[in-house]
Amino acid sequence: MNPLDPYLFFEGDCAEAMRFYGEVLGGKPELMREDQAPGAKPPVPGKKPLILHARLPVQGGTLLASDWMADRPYEPKQGFYVSLSCASVAEARRVFDAFAEGGKVNLAFDKTFWSEGFGMVVDRFGTPWMVSGPQRVMKT
Repeated sequence: MNPLDPYLFFEGDCAEAMRFYGEVLGGKPELMREDQAPGAKPPVPGKKPLILHARLPVQGGTLLASDWMADRPYEPKQGFYVSLSCASVAEARRVFDAFAEGGKVNLAFDKTFWSEGFGMVVDRFGTPWMVSGPQRVMKT
């Protein structure tokens, strides 16, 4: 079975967000602007082209995204978190801190009963993340 691949929508800053995620998580995002699609109309002068589709390989899965192009107002991200498990507490802390810069910490990064390090943050692009380090062995 393939991994679950989250698909995020952005309000015109998809390219910036995906490049940031590539820097933080390691990797280079693939970006396709709306004017690069087969049969696309020429770009409107003075209008920044939106991202039609973006992908970033992350830990055996893929983070997918695009800018919002629906005929209704943009709907901010809500009701979910993208969960990211890191190989070490140091790596988890680094990622958490990068996402927290310019964002909003909802739960400070700290030890929990299930992980050596865990925190919840909404990054500056509005994406909610749960970042954790190695899992603790829980006794049942």
